[in-house]
Amino acid sequence: MKKRFSIFRKNDRAFTGLESAIVLTAFVVVAAVFSYVVLGAGFTTSDTAKKTIDEGIRQTTSSVELAGDVIAKGGNSKVDQIIVTLQLTAGQSPVDIGNDSSVGMMVVSYADNSTYVQSTEWEKVFVGNNNGDSVLEQHEKVQLNITIPGDSMLKGTKDQAANREFRIEIKPKVGAIVPVTRVTPAQIDKVMVLK
Repeated sequence: MKKRFSIFRKNDRAFTGLESAIVLTAFVVVAAVFSYVVLGAGFTTSDTAKKTIDEGIRQTTSSVELAGDVIAKGGNSKVDQIIVTLQLTAGQSPVDIGNDSSVGMMVVSYADNSTYVQSTEWEKVFVGNNNGDSVLEQHEKVQLNITIPGDSMLKGTKDQAANREFRIEIKPKVGAIVPVTRVTPAQIDKVMVLK
């Protein structure tokens, strides 16, 4: 009889079904919590990355572009003003073009081989559609009358102003810089279309 009951003896070497179910449940719970934390961190990171990419694209794409010719105005064989017309590029948000550079609005710089002015004087005149504010919006165009700095070669003698390359950079508050590089013609007239 003793031999018959020896098979029911206590054996510490094996798990019971209940013990293995508890361990399996613990693994599943830990894995679920870990995956929730990892996914949450991933979603936060991807959202931050998306915002960074969107801001980078917004900063590097040009929000304004030239609309028409670049005109030079002058007299007495000198160039006094450069006139450019701007409009928004397709699908861009409105751009504030107030000419107060101290509050971070649009800045216009001028350079030639003898002069560089980081923030030259300019005035704006809206052409056509305009709702009366200083914000360039879709279907609006603005003409910038840029004053040539006094120490520029364009304001020198006839020989200094003729065939002179210059560069104007239009720097909106948001978006890429719009560079305008032109060369004055051999003969300086009162009004010239620059190519």
